[in-house]
Amino acid sequence: MTRSSRLDSLIASPAAGFEQPFEMMEACHQRVQRTLRLLARLQAHVARHGADRQAQQAARDVMRYFDLAAPQHHLDEELHVFPALVERGEPAMLALVARLQQDHLQMEARWRPVRALLEQIERAEIQAISPASAAEIDAFTRLYGAHIESEEQLAYPAAAALLDDRARDAMGAEMRRRRGALS
Repeated sequence: MTRSSRLDSLIASPAAGFEQPFEMMEACHQRVQRTLRLLARLQAHVARHGADRQAQQAARDVMRYFDLAAPQHHLDEELHVFPALVERGEPAMLALVARLQQDHLQMEARWRPVRALLEQIERAEIQAISPASAAEIDAFTRLYGAHIESEEQLAYPAAAALLDDRARDAMGAEMRRRRGALS
């Protein structure tokens, strides 16, 4: 687990820019999955080496992603994807949006104990991950996996079909502004 390869995977440019907001959100999902894989590698690393410097840096990297990037991504969906689907009024889409919004709340709740564990690793306060903490990580990871699958297979295609070029441009512009990104 080298520092540069971890950071490169976390901060690499998305495959798409703000002018392609749905593709950008899918690129964010790829970064979520890479960060979850880093979290899994961190668990294995701590089991073998304890909370050494590499573990501490990996813990910081995971916290940075889920503290900063993931909430922005969820807000992208809450502001742009879900409203389009709700406006459509189709019962299946309304149920999907309700579930995805509930997932966001559960992700936030499940993140708290995982983050607390990562803080302990970062400060080298623990040298092993308890079975209960491992179960928290597993639940967090599974929730994200199922959520991403539903968004990419159902929510994003349905919302993309409802938005014209002008609406997509406005979506991308708002995402850029909120992140303070340069044009």
